[in-house]
Amino acid sequence: MLAVALTATFMASFDLFIVNVATETLRADLSASDAELGLVVSGYAFTYAAGLVTGGRLGDRYGYRRIFVTGMASFTFASLLCGLAQSPALLVMGRLAQGLAAAAMVPQVLSLVTARFPAAHRGRATAWHGAVSGMGAIAGQLVGGVMLEANILGLGWRMVFLVNVPVGAAACTLAGSLLPKLVGARHRFDPVGATAVTLTLALILAPLSLGRDEGWPGWAWACLAASVPAVWLTLRWQRTLRARGGEPVLDPSLFRNRPYTTLVSAVGLFQLYFGAYMFTLALLLQAGLDASPLAAALTFLPQAVLYSIGSLLSGRLTARHGAVVPEVGGMLITLGLGLLAAQLVLTGNHTEAVDLIPSLILVGLGNGLLLPALMGAALSHVGPQEAGAASGALNTVQQSASSVGVALFGTIFFSVAGHGLREAYAAMATVTFAFIALTAASVVLLRTSWAKTPALPRMDAATSFGDERSAPNQNDMPPC
Repeated sequence: MLAVALTATFMASFDLFIVNVATETLRADLSASDAELGLVVSGYAFTYAAGLVTGGRLGDRYGYRRIFVTGMASFTFASLLCGLAQSPALLVMGRLAQGLAAAAMVPQVLSLVTARFPAAHRGRATAWHGAVSGMGAIAGQLVGGVMLEANILGLGWRMVFLVNVPVGAAACTLAGSLLPKLVGARHRFDPVGATAVTLTLALILAPLSLGRDEGWPGWAWACLAASVPAVWLTLRWQRTLRARGGEPVLDPSLFRNRPYTTLVSAVGLFQLYFGAYMFTLALLLQAGLDASPLAAALTFLPQAVLYSIGSLLSGRLTARHGAVVPEVGGMLITLGLGLLAAQLVLTGNHTEAVDLIPSLILVGLGNGLLLPALMGAALSHVGPQEAGAASGALNTVQQSASSVGVALFGTIFFSVAGHGLREAYAAMATVTFAFIALTAASVVLLRTSWAKTPALPRMDAATSFGDERSAPNQNDMPPC
């Protein structure tokens, strides 16, 4: 059951990262503009973010297996549409559909784990969830590079989407027989709130993604201006619905929890940097340094591996040493980004992709030490009855910030890089300084709330592998 469910986690992460190594191939084959390339990456993250909370609620109401299979089938069909796309517009539409489908299938994974697994084994199952997500990110970059280099059946970039079709079909078939028919608490659906959250994000993302190519027309500024009252009206509706006894998409009580909101803001700042960093780094390697897709993927690989190692170590080290661990992570990110910027400024377009690996290793390890600590600290400030809503809001902020980061810093990158991205090295050095500032701000916010953070549980070997004697009580496990 767990293996089938985790295909959703793997595929969502895989498709988030695999496109990074295909950006220049897409530009050449489809004549995609800078804005369209940005939307291929950020559009997926946008619809994924906008639908996560709603996807979780639909699973509670209509059954986890039913929504999982529906989401997986939709994701498979959207992947087929992406692979057959004949224009950038059709590809962007397919990516938007992929994100919505991922938002339907992914929340069901942890819901199934929480509902089906006994407390003694739940920690091991959720550990696999995190590990598979990391493996999806690594595989997305590496497998994507290999596929593009091999040019399987002459399909080029199309294979990075078409590979999902047989996997998704197999997952749907197996899910029908292996996933249990479970239904959670029958939450009342909030269509107004779900629509408002989606439209608010669209008002921010669309002008940031398309504004530069269109010459910053009036509609772009109007959308950005309208996003401010849209945020206010969305939050007002959520409060009103809660006061009437309804169940809003975003629980307003979470916003009164200052440590939680501070730490979620820190996660948002981190994701603003991280999503944009992965996107602009892929452009630098392929367009600026003329690395092949496979060479770019192999350059990404040590960073991804160190990120996974840092993530695995973060929980244990943070429980033992406290805030110093994520602070060290922030310092490693700053050092790595600073070294990256210095290399690009000093050597310019004579830089080789392999020269960047030492700085990327520092960044990858730092990311792994910092991000899990931010998320763990945020969720430690909410009770079990709020855990589902808090996790959903946190995931939404993560994906939304990543999407906005790609749009915002992608615009800056393209503006500095110029026509044909001839100055990609200068553009990367420019945005890197903003990435350093965002990382520092995340660490400062973490530090201001750390004194109020409950002690994080220390994970020992027995807990990691589901030993009955060391497992937490079922009532102590938040329904993520």
